[in-house]
Amino acid sequence: MKQYDLVIIGGGPAGLAAAVAAREKGIQDILLLEREEKLGGILNQCIHNGFGLHTFQEELTGPEYAHRFVQQLKEAKIPFLTETMVLAVTPEKQITFLNRQGIRTIQARAVILAMGCRERPRGALNIPGYRPQGIYSAGTAQKLVNIDGYLPGREVVILGSGDIGLIMARRMTLEGAKVKVVAELMPYSGGLKRNIVQCLDDFDIPLKLSHTVVNVKGKERLESVTIAQVDAEGTVIEGTQEEYACDTLLLSCGLIPENELSLQMGVKINPVTNGPVVDESLESNVEGVFACGNVLHVHDLVDFVSEEARQAGESAAAYLLGNRAEEGGSIEIEGEKGVRYTVPSTLDPQRMGERVKIRFRVDGVYRDCNIGIYFDGTCISRRKKQIMTPGEMEEVQIGKKQLEEQGNVGKIRITLETAEGTGEF
Repeated sequence: MKQYDLVIIGGGPAGLAAAVAAREKGIQDILLLEREEKLGGILNQCIHNGFGLHTFQEELTGPEYAHRFVQQLKEAKIPFLTETMVLAVTPEKQITFLNRQGIRTIQARAVILAMGCRERPRGALNIPGYRPQGIYSAGTAQKLVNIDGYLPGREVVILGSGDIGLIMARRMTLEGAKVKVVAELMPYSGGLKRNIVQCLDDFDIPLKLSHTVVNVKGKERLESVTIAQVDAEGTVIEGTQEEYACDTLLLSCGLIPENELSLQMGVKINPVTNGPVVDESLESNVEGVFACGNVLHVHDLVDFVSEEARQAGESAAAYLLGNRAEEGGSIEIEGEKGVRYTVPSTLDPQRMGERVKIRFRVDGVYRDCNIGIYFDGTCISRRKKQIMTPGEMEEVQIGKKQLEEQGNVGKIRITLETAEGTGEF
């Protein structure tokens, strides 16, 4: 059985950045596995711009952004296999994969999980009605239009206001289709504010919050959908139903991290993010197994994926080279009062760098609030935010010196407070 120091599963933006970072830190024996025929992942079909402002200080399209990292990978002469499907990974880090050369099993000393995420399917949405042609996930429609050159339909309704749904509203309009409405179940959009403005407002496409699809009509081909307003419990408000004639329904109702392989390995999964529970090094509960990108938690910007993936690559390198400090004890990080989750979930003061970046999302729209950081009962940081929404990831940083000053800390809490800092809403 062939052995590798580091195997990276996934050749999208996370896997590419992690591989390059690990090589820069001195790891020579690396293998990257990608199931698609090309490296780059979902970026290859994202032909709109808006990528790279943080990473390269210029605005790029998705394929341009991916190309930069693919070139870095090739310049570093890091081996990779495309059209390679990973079938199984054991807790001992034995990886079995299938490609045109057959089935192989290899042994890794360390693994970086970078499998990305997938769209939530219609079956998980409980939409009543028939199952006619013309219903697509937004990502599938994006591939059809941008890669295959095929327009799915001419009259479109979109359910869900995630970023890919917003972007496809603009894309379908530019291709000559009529997007009649974007319906969103929640009372707020799940996408970035800039996408609401650039993709809906600029094209006069209505966004109806607290609305969902309640019926689908059509047997062979979609004929119409009915949407209705819902109350705070998600119950349809009678008398608010509106029927829209259309031949296409695009679903943009959330993303799910691809963690089937993680579960095979015994990796502990966070029930909120559906991604691995990781520490300050982005290491899971399985020693030598790291996670980054959308398989860890769904990001809003690919630049943040690349930044996080570099950290995973550097952490894996430190693990392999024996350069990290001895364990000093794990401190739990907990989100409260509007903070849905935190990444990482724990940190070790002995192993952390000078500062640790903690990313999180809120569970609603909050205005004029503080983000407070507490060590046990002591507030050590408070920062005001004018507005926070679920569609945009937030972050705070904790310094090593702050932890040392507090001594033996039992728990770190990230919480939202009123502007006066009372901790109450």
